[in-house]
This record gives sequence, C-alpha cells and structure tokens, in this order.
Amino acid sequence: MGKILILCTSAGSFTGGPTGLWLEELACPYYLFKEAGHEVTVTSVSGGAIPIDAGSMGAGFFTDACKKFLHDPEAVGALCHTLSITDCKASSYDVVYVAGGHGCCTDMADNNNLTSILEGVLASGKILAADCHGPMCLAAMKKPDGSPLVAGLTVTGFSDSEEAAVGNTDKVPFLIEARFKELGANYVKGDDWNPKACEDGNLITGQNPQSSEACAKLVLARL
Repeated sequence: MGKILILCTSAGSFTGGPTGLWLEELACPYYLFKEAGHEVTVTSVSGGAIPIDAGSMGAGFFTDACKKFLHDPEAVGALCHTLSITDCKASSYDVVYVAGGHGCCTDMADNNNLTSILEGVLASGKILAADCHGPMCLAAMKKPDGSPLVAGLTVTGFSDSEEAAVGNTDKVPFLIEARFKELGANYVKGDDWNPKACEDGNLITGQNPQSSEACAKLVLARL
C-alpha cells in the first residue's frame, strides 16, 4: 500500500471573483486511490478548509464521484480540516497529486515555498502528478542543473483554447500551454474538454477536469 498526498488550492478568489478547488479533480482520484488500497491524505497550500468552486457543482460537472464525496463524512472531514503542505513532510509520501481549479492561479503559480517542496518530492524519487490548473506549479520548478523542470519533458495542462473558452485568457498569471512551450517542454493536448494525460518519468500531468480519472490511473499504474 502506498501513501498518497492530494494537494489542493487554499484560494477562494481569483481576480476578484470566487473560485477554489474543482471538486471532480479531488473526488475522482481520492476514490480511485482509496479503492486501490492506498492511504490518502488531503492537504492544501495554507491549511484549513478547502474552498470549492461553485461551478464544479453545476449541471454536467457534478459527477457521481463528487456526489459521493459530499455525502461521505470522512471525505468531507478531510476537505474541511487540512494541514498545510508545509506541515505535511511531502517527500515522505510516495505520490503528491495536485488537484486543479482556478484557485491554483492565485496560490500555486508563484509560490517559492511550494516550488521548493515539490522540487524535493521529485529529488527524493517520488511521483508528482498534477491535473488541469494544477500544473501551474510546475512552471517555476527547476531540475538539479538549474534548467526548467519541464524542459524536454512531455507534459500537458489546461490548454490555451480551453482557457479562452472560459474567458480567462487575460486573467490567469500565464497560459499553461504557452508557458510550457516557452520553457522547452513537449506540450501535448487532446481535444478540448476530452481526457488527456501523460507521463514522463515520475512526472504525470492531466489536461482538464475530464482528465482526472486518466491522470489518477497513470499514477496507479506507476505505483
């Protein structure tokens, strides 16, 4: 049995409007990991209760896993009472899985402390996975030689066209697809709003909310 740490945003606002965790991106991997027999801990950037993006509970997005999660006292307890990532000794886990949501744009895109912690996860030989806007945390990360972490690696994340479709092109700190390409990554994507996940060594990434299952399953296969 492995130990998996799911990291979520602590940010409830983005460019002045409400946001948070995209619930599917926590609920789906949470149950896939637990059903496979792994120990799952939920953490957040700052600790405390994790805000949920109301949009993720709207029609067409409130999946069966989301419904199960919000009716599961243990899961809701984990959501409401998190330790901060700083207090979790992330490198002691086999996997750190970063869930998405536009809250990541607020507290993961430019977070030196988080960057250092996640660099340590990979340096210790553990698996780092990130889905949708979760890969924002990868942009600032470096390899041991000081080059960008994603340079030369096959990665994905929320695409530029998907960001445009939700009207946030000029609001996000940077466009994931464009930034990864600038950093020398082999950025790949599927059709908008369709599952796409990829792995390159111990780094696993998913494109969008629809990719949460595919991303989690790559983690399970890697374990």
